[in-house]
Amino acid sequence: MNEPVDEDLNEPAVPENQLADLDVDPALAAAVLEIEQHASQGGWDQPARLYALVDTAQLVVHEPALASAMGLDASSEQGSLTPIEQDQLDPGQQLERVLETIAWPGQVTGCAAVVERLVLPPEADPEIPEDPDEAAAYAREHPARQELRMVAGVTREGSTYCAMRFRSHDDDTKVVGGADLVPALLELLAATLTDEQ
Repeated sequence: MNEPVDEDLNEPAVPENQLADLDVDPALAAAVLEIEQHASQGGWDQPARLYALVDTAQLVVHEPALASAMGLDASSEQGSLTPIEQDQLDPGQQLERVLETIAWPGQVTGCAAVVERLVLPPEADPEIPEDPDEAAAYAREHPARQELRMVAGVTREGSTYCAMRFRSHDDDTKVVGGADLVPALLELLAATLTDEQ
């Protein structure tokens, strides 16, 4: 499997068995896939994005005007999560560093992030420079590089879900999903939902 150059996010660990995870939270999976679809409509070479995930029924109760504008109602949206995109990150900001400074309020059920990365085949590993800037330049110039969009989401209850799409296979039927595809990013997201911050 391809490995990313950015070690902060770990390698996307696509499971050998692509069967659906039995422990996946369906509301979280639906929200992550909705975000992935939204991101794919914007095309590639997009900045990282961050989303709050809120319980849709609670959104309808506490923000009726917003819910109405979004076409949501309590009866049809029971048990679902609504993604709310946050302000766009500054181009110079790394998502990983931003996540280290965030603590979501209690009414936020979960959060999700979208990030694009270059990945290289495993045989390129020995040649990757130690210096992060040199490693990034090496990845950009490598003939076997691939571009990957990752969407990862977590909830306060500990549920996780990820969706990944390669630019070379930019097709809705080629999106890979699973509970633990990008462990380091999931860990960073989960840390923003703890009460200890």
